[in-house]
Amino acid sequence: MSIRRILVADDEESIRWVLSKALQKQGFQVDLAEDGLQARQLSRTNHYDLAVLDIKMPGIQGLDLLQTLQEESPQTLVVVMTAEATMENAVAAMKNGAYDYLTKPFDLDALDAIILKAQKAAAVSDQIGQLREEIQDQYRFGRTIIGGSQAMQEVYKILGRVAASDVTVLITGESGTGKELIARAVHYNSPRLGKPFLALNCAAIPRELLESELFGHEKGAFTGATERKNGKFEQADGGTLFLDEIGDMPLELQAKLLRVLQEKEVTRTGGSSTIPVDVRIVAASNQDLAEMVRDKTFREDLFYRLNVVPINLPPLRERKEDIGDLAEFFLHRAQQDMGVNVSELSKEALELLRQHNWPGNVRELENLIKRASLLTPNQVLLPTDFPGLGGPDELESAEDSLEALVARKLQNSLAQMNLQELDNLYEMVLHQVERPLINIILQQTRCNQVRTAEILGINRNTLRKKIKTLEISVKRGD
Repeated sequence: MSIRRILVADDEESIRWVLSKALQKQGFQVDLAEDGLQARQLSRTNHYDLAVLDIKMPGIQGLDLLQTLQEESPQTLVVVMTAEATMENAVAAMKNGAYDYLTKPFDLDALDAIILKAQKAAAVSDQIGQLREEIQDQYRFGRTIIGGSQAMQEVYKILGRVAASDVTVLITGESGTGKELIARAVHYNSPRLGKPFLALNCAAIPRELLESELFGHEKGAFTGATERKNGKFEQADGGTLFLDEIGDMPLELQAKLLRVLQEKEVTRTGGSSTIPVDVRIVAASNQDLAEMVRDKTFREDLFYRLNVVPINLPPLRERKEDIGDLAEFFLHRAQQDMGVNVSELSKEALELLRQHNWPGNVRELENLIKRASLLTPNQVLLPTDFPGLGGPDELESAEDSLEALVARKLQNSLAQMNLQELDNLYEMVLHQVERPLINIILQQTRCNQVRTAEILGINRNTLRKKIKTLEISVKRGD
């Protein structure tokens, strides 16, 4: 926005005449109003980049007109004029949103200086607006959050409903499904755009430091606290705080976090005064928080405070129809970021990707595409560019190979046993197969027992019994 059209409202004809001539000489289009009513009529008919208003006018006072312009034309910068050089008028004008004010009688140079400053402010506003549009476009749903599958369509629907509001969002899903990307999309499509977006991984910071990271500390609060530090809540004031891996937060800190969410204020470690904060919380976890509540390892009241709007991100193996679009997106990004000369994936390579189970989800796919694009001598990615996945023939014979391997191992083990002395061979062998199988799946799901039971195709209660019977150690987050 640049200043082109100006409204001047003053009940003194001489003031209107002087300002009109001076502003027109500088190339501005100027409209004149002799009272507040006429000024309001003009403002509702035309768009003005700048309005110069007298505070004392017949009909509608300048401060009242200022408020009207703030509501009906917020883009208009307002300069107020007053013959009363009182602090009250200046404070009232600035408090009501005036860009600046002039005290009569004033020098035209003072008005020129204000207009020049307004021109610069308008240019900065244009740049900020353009940057805002670019950021919103970058994080527009369906642009960096890729996928047209039914599962992702449901995610888009929820995002569309909650982004513009201020509700707390809880994102769940396995590692690598893109939880932080969803959190950023929520922020950059909300009214908090332009304010900070901060992310904190609760699992990556030692317990003794996590409280200071969240709430800050005063100088001397503990050994090594040589100066005051603002925590993430203060730093994110007005914006969004993304708490990743919230399930790894210690119980004592969960209580303090709950209080901050309820009271909207923080107290630094070692401090006594409270500091008001306005922060939207988006939390994420790859653990089953509802199960953790039942196990008393996560606070129930905090869970319900966070779980206002839940968004569950499906693992990549459950939306394999999106792999083609994702691979194309990551290939294009590799071209831009690394300057690789790879144009596309072959049909055979894409089919190989679709057959993979993707335990690392979208992050694993991105890293594979990046590595293959960097190392391949070809312009088209082939199955041979993904040696870790194995070829189609290998995939088709995987079940036979596993069965053959188990048969050979069994034969070798049984050859060393006296079968006549055994009466529970079936149960013994079954346990030896079940234990490593359950352990492997638990590790891949980060000890999510609900998901592990689904993958194994058994009831969750059955899985719990087997974990107990087989003496399998379950450590969350391993």
